[in-house]
Amino acid sequence: MRLALAALTALLAFPAAAGAATPGVTPTQIVLGATGPLTGSESAYAPTLTGAQAYFDYVNAHGGVNGRKIVYKVEDDQYNPVETVQLTQKLVEQEGVFAIFNSIGTEHALAVRDYLNTRKVPQLFVGSGAAVIGDEHAKYPWTIGLLPSFMGEGLIYGRLIAKNQPKAKVGVLYENDEYGHELLAGLKRGLGSRANQIVATESYALLDTSVVSQVQSLKASGADTFVIFALPQQAAEAFVAASKLGWKPTEYVTSVSIDPVVMKIVHLSSDSSVGVGATSTAFLHDPTNPTQKNSAGVKLYLQIMKRYLPSEDPKAVAHIYGMMAAYAMVDALKRAGRNLTRASLLHAAQHMNETNPFLLPGLKLSTTPRDYFPIGETYLVRYLHGFWNVLGRPLKTS
Repeated sequence: MRLALAALTALLAFPAAAGAATPGVTPTQIVLGATGPLTGSESAYAPTLTGAQAYFDYVNAHGGVNGRKIVYKVEDDQYNPVETVQLTQKLVEQEGVFAIFNSIGTEHALAVRDYLNTRKVPQLFVGSGAAVIGDEHAKYPWTIGLLPSFMGEGLIYGRLIAKNQPKAKVGVLYENDEYGHELLAGLKRGLGSRANQIVATESYALLDTSVVSQVQSLKASGADTFVIFALPQQAAEAFVAASKLGWKPTEYVTSVSIDPVVMKIVHLSSDSSVGVGATSTAFLHDPTNPTQKNSAGVKLYLQIMKRYLPSEDPKAVAHIYGMMAAYAMVDALKRAGRNLTRASLLHAAQHMNETNPFLLPGLKLSTTPRDYFPIGETYLVRYLHGFWNVLGRPLKTS
């Protein structure tokens, strides 16, 4: 009798022990965590997180992932890496998340990378295209970014300027961190022998809220080409400041700051002519672009927004980025199998090859254990007629 009772006790205890071996996974749930600026100066990125949540809600309503519903716990770090560290530790140690997914910011990802890799917690599809993340996969295999290579994006602008404006005098505004440094390095590489045509560079610190003085200095340098490697708030202010100074250079702006909401802010603060003709790169569908309204990705996006985020602005394209990231995460979770472990999720994330409906035509999301840049191509876009127009064919970024 005692032996039978002991055997029964061990049998009943086994599922609990097995479940404990995989934090954040139960027979009915998968718990993911993220940090990002829900409030503060860079809250323009908040839709990246709410968009991902909306896509998870959509997936949950259609049965979840292998019968499990996704629970997404998001902490507000106000874009401060110090807060990112504390809140990531909370998510892992107190909330017991299975993985960190879709956290925002390069410096923020770097601040917790050692911590997460030491514990073998997947840090997947973070909002960065930094080489210091994508190229260090051997040392930090548990961390995978999602944005196209910053270096590759800067390279595209440099080559374009060298080809179309061989006598350009270039002024650059950049964020003084890994993100800005890599874009600037790529720009110089793309300019090649014309890199000395960068007549001035001005930087701003991660949490600076004003770049007016930097724009004044760039104008004073005699630059006739303005390259803006800045986050949404600072990019919007840079456009407005240039206009108010009467400076009308040829303008380029990084892809992370071309959300239609950014241009809306620019035009409310100046006039509708500001930013017209600016060049950038894009890899996402734009629901505000009338030429894309009939695409399957835009239709699905608007359907999800209407059902799960009815009070938020569907013109904020950061939402569709969040859905694109969540689609990739769901794909990886499905391919990781029913016996879900952190190791099986990492393996799936290292072997992506998907056609993501939220990406522009011709672009795919793919990875290998040696290629940690999931999006390896992008399009040139130009701001005309109130939206960003897609130009030409995809260009390689990595």
